[in-house]
Amino acid sequence: MSSGTPRRGLRGRRGECWALDQVLVGARAGQSQVLVLRGEPGVGKSALVEYLAGSATGCQILRVAGVESEMELAFAGLHQLCMPMMGQLDRLPGPQRDALAIAFGLSAGSAPDRFLVGLAVLSLLAEVAEEQPVVCAVDDAQWLDRVSAQTLAFVARRLLAERVVLVFVVRTSTLAPGDDPWVGLRELVVRGLRDDDARALLDSVVPGRLDERVRDRIVAETRGNPLALLELTRGLTAAELAGGFGRPDARPLASQIEQSFLRRIVSLPDAAQRLLLAAAAEPVGDVPLLRRVAEQLDIGADAAGEAEAAGLIEFGARVRFRHPLVRSAAYRAADPGVRRDVHRALAEATDPEFDSDRRAWHRAHAAVEPDEALAGELERSAGRAQARGGIAAAAAFLRRATELTPDPARRGTRAAAAAQATFEAGDPDAALELLAAAEMGPLDEVQYARLVRLRGQIVFARRRGSEALPFLLDAAGRLEGIDDGQAREAYLEALGAAVVAGRLCGRGGVRAVAEAARAAPRAPQPPRLTDLLLDGLATRFTEDYVQGAPPLKRALRAFRQAAERGEDDVMRWLWLTWLVASDMWDDETCQALTTRAVRAARETGALNFLPLALSYRAIQHVHAGEFGLASALIDESDTMTEVTGNSPLGYATAFLLVWRGDDVRVAEWIDGRVRDAVSWGEGRAIGTANYLIAVLYNGLGRYQDALARAERAWEHEELAGFGFTLFEQVEAGARSDAPEAAAAALRRLEEQAEASGTDWSLGVVARSRALLSDGPAADLLYREAIEHLERSRAAVYLARTHLVYGEWLRRENRRVDAREHLRIAFEMLQGFGARAFAERARRELLATGESVRQRAVDVREALTAQEAQIARLAADGKTNSEIGAELFISPRTVEWHLHKVFTKLDVNSRNKLHGALARA
Repeated sequence: MSSGTPRRGLRGRRGECWALDQVLVGARAGQSQVLVLRGEPGVGKSALVEYLAGSATGCQILRVAGVESEMELAFAGLHQLCMPMMGQLDRLPGPQRDALAIAFGLSAGSAPDRFLVGLAVLSLLAEVAEEQPVVCAVDDAQWLDRVSAQTLAFVARRLLAERVVLVFVVRTSTLAPGDDPWVGLRELVVRGLRDDDARALLDSVVPGRLDERVRDRIVAETRGNPLALLELTRGLTAAELAGGFGRPDARPLASQIEQSFLRRIVSLPDAAQRLLLAAAAEPVGDVPLLRRVAEQLDIGADAAGEAEAAGLIEFGARVRFRHPLVRSAAYRAADPGVRRDVHRALAEATDPEFDSDRRAWHRAHAAVEPDEALAGELERSAGRAQARGGIAAAAAFLRRATELTPDPARRGTRAAAAAQATFEAGDPDAALELLAAAEMGPLDEVQYARLVRLRGQIVFARRRGSEALPFLLDAAGRLEGIDDGQAREAYLEALGAAVVAGRLCGRGGVRAVAEAARAAPRAPQPPRLTDLLLDGLATRFTEDYVQGAPPLKRALRAFRQAAERGEDDVMRWLWLTWLVASDMWDDETCQALTTRAVRAARETGALNFLPLALSYRAIQHVHAGEFGLASALIDESDTMTEVTGNSPLGYATAFLLVWRGDDVRVAEWIDGRVRDAVSWGEGRAIGTANYLIAVLYNGLGRYQDALARAERAWEHEELAGFGFTLFEQVEAGARSDAPEAAAAALRRLEEQAEASGTDWSLGVVARSRALLSDGPAADLLYREAIEHLERSRAAVYLARTHLVYGEWLRRENRRVDAREHLRIAFEMLQGFGARAFAERARRELLATGESVRQRAVDVREALTAQEAQIARLAADGKTNSEIGAELFISPRTVEWHLHKVFTKLDVNSRNKLHGALARA
């Protein structure tokens, strides 16, 4: 069929059909296409999917249908999509192959991250598309199980250079904005037919001549919905229509259409209705299974013919309803007792060995009274689901198991497990409801303490502030003497929550929490990583920085060694240990922790954790003056948070923006983010924001404003931000004739440097002393600072030291010496992209009488962030498959990007990339 020529029967859909034709054209040309079809029920979305499938000659068609009753079964939708492609499974990389096999229950193993499963699906599609283009149609996507929906949304955002079409069909207004994983993807909103097309369609199905005014009223009231025009008039004569069509707008249009289907369903014999109900409750469309169910329910062979004759369903190789609303009407309208009978028959007909979880699910729907045996079976299904990575399914099984448990004590235990799984599945509100149910049962002290701790974790996840502290501290106290290990972990969680809450922590602040933690039971011997971290932080906040430094350095050393061994605690506690390492000016540990965390998250597909690891790593690159690398990681982090639906992480973006420093409006943007953070209790954001804006103003030479911001940040001693604030305050005070403020900051900075002892800390304190010194002493201190910072990873601090040293030398009339250091500062800062600080150096150079030549445009600026990442990885010798696995894209997409990289860098092979990037 030629592009732009709609199929006969799709009246009034010329524009939509043309758009779908272009989707096929793009895919056949080697560029993936993703499209979300949105519209109300009956508006014609499924008809457009049929048009797409009919036009896709030479393509493999893969179809998925979301089913409301299967929304709790993990990977159910994904299983539908992938089964026709499983013959290609052996062609995937080992970790991806294993993840998909475990997710589908084909093999046993530790639970894979669902996004590693997503990468496996992406690779599987890419493999199949090598042979022929692939068209994937996901109907009723709003009813997919959560993990399938999130995984397919991930795949959709990573498709680029594969011959794949992925179309999601979604009902309008069925998903809350935060629950819609397809937001941001390309959309085609399908609306009702235009009046002339609607009239023509109505005339084609109404026998005889219809009064024009009645016809216009019908068209207006159905809003041009094709299915409404076809279904609401079915069986009515022109005379009956003219006599009073009723009021289609008396209830929602979807309900009207469903009611029209329902009228046709109830007119069928009982056996045909029960067969429709069984087909609606069995979402796979398994015809042999339905035959077995029909035998059990004593449904004769003629029932299928009667249902087909009514135009409601087709029994072919698979069962297909005429429209999803037929399925919902058949299921919802059934008598509850009949529905339970059907589920019971489906359970008996389902293979207990190969599909035990679906069998248990049907049995659960058939149950009326509490049943311990069934509850136990559901609990075992939850364990299997969780082992496959289906945490949402595990939560659903556990919730139903809780409802069916007769014994109050066991019901409380299962409710607690359901609350934990529901929280991990990303539904904290539902988890809190289950917690309340668990607390109603008889609980021993340990169980109750664990519930209190879980409540604190949930509250902290919802609002990262002080509200979680009472629960975490209560749980820690209750666990003392019963489970000291968990008690200490709860104290560490409470201390971490207090650190995040910062100045909004409430009465006593972080110190009060630290005092409670310091009184916790002694650590076991040998101490765990968490024990070392807890003891160090408790000392840090009950005494001072100097006293806390030795135990914290021991903890950081242990975490670095654990990172080298690949232990999981490094990832779990990164959010806190990275803050501690930054607080200690320990750039080597920051480097080791973030390197390990990013690598581990990529290898395991842990996309929920990867954005945090990428953000911390990006800040490390900012400190190292590698702004391009930082930007690439921030872009990737933002993409991951969009895919996962997690809260965006703005700290790394703010760091990069202020160090670039060429737009004062950044301060307004940061202040806006702070207001948001304060609204949920994240007081640490206040100090961090003021520190960052002080950096911005120091770069712009607005020293009074920088001092004001630094002093506001100094009002509360925040972990990881306080020392950096002192650094900015010394420079701002020295440059704005506020020696007292600068000297006060220097005294605190000297304490930190002495306790820390890293080259980074010793360099910044020598620089700060130099800013407040004169003559030979200042000269020696500047040189000392440079020597220390040259041995650190903090290149931006080294460049700024050359800058202030050059400024001082110029004021001392040592112009030749000044030019040397100002030139170094200018070239470093301009190379980093620190524009404001570079402009300061340029102005100082001009004042020495030296002409400043602007650098040529960096070739890397021609590369996108992802192209730059791919170029670096390819230059390091990684294959397309290895790069794809690391960046969660397909090898074909890597190849597509590399072609563009070669063109932009004017090279023709990978072995020339290192040289091209070095020249850039």
